[in-house]
Amino acid sequence: MEIVLRDEYIKLGQALKAAGLVGSGVDAKFVINDGLVFVNGEVETQRGKKLYDGDVVEYDGEKIFIKK
Repeated sequence: MEIVLRDEYIKLGQALKAAGLVGSGVDAKFVINDGLVFVNGEVETQRGKKLYDGDVVEYDGEKIFIKK
């Protein structure tokens, strides 16, 4: 799955919602806080983490590729 950036970056919580992997920002907050989301292979616990072109998010067996 790909997300094409409209701006310079997208925040992690927004990316999970845009990809349809969570239903709301609250859901995103919980899965991120629980350490279930990986950015570029590392656990990420900041919902506001900025994602840029080339970043890869993994959650629940799905990968999101961030593209410019």
